Amino acid sequence: MPDSSRQRLRTLVQEIAGKPAPENDEESLFESGLLDSFALPDLVSAIEKEFAIKVPDSDLNPRKFDSVARMEAYLADHM
Repeated sequence: MPDSSRQRLRTLVQEIAGKPAPENDEESLFESGLLDSFALPDLVSAIEKEFAIKVPDSDLNPRKFDSVARMEAYLADHM
């Protein structure tokens, strides 16, 4: 996936968290405390809007959106 998608994801994380995304795209956004389970629906909604995709409720799992790298992989599989 192009770097522009990664940068767009990093921007979304920053907007939802109100803090910069971690430098390491593999770092857990939830374990680091940057995001919590309450932020997950907001993050997924922002991803749906930004990338014009629909994330099914069955995919609303923090593990799938745990890091910028995992979100990027999810997008690659679902676009």
